Amino acid sequence: MSLQNTLGRYHIAAQEDRSAIRTKIAIPAQLRASGARAFQTVVNDLSLSGFSATAITRMHPGSVCWLTLPGLESLQAEVVWWENNLCGCAFTNLLSPIVHDNILSRYHQGNPGA
Repeated sequence: MSLQNTLGRYHIAAQEDRSAIRTKIAIPAQLRASGARAFQTVVNDLSLSGFSATAITRMHPGSVCWLTLPGLESLQAEVVWWENNLCGCAFTNLLSPIVHDNILSRYHQGNPGA
């Protein structure tokens, strides 16, 4: 199934999950825009449907990117917005609640880095 075919269903689910708690957090990670080299970033908030992170280079809304968090495979996302070296991205596939909770328990403020 192509990304275009899944966007409609994801868009509906993502809008529903935008009401989910976006947890403020500071996770060192890597971010890579499609066709570019990865760079170090910090994830500033995380939810089941997406994240915001620092972005030293302009990220164009609608472009595909990959977020690599420590100990996890790269997660594909789409850039939703970029402003003043911050970007907001929506995961291509919703993050598993188990993975989400695991990440939060490892990096929640007051417990950095596990």
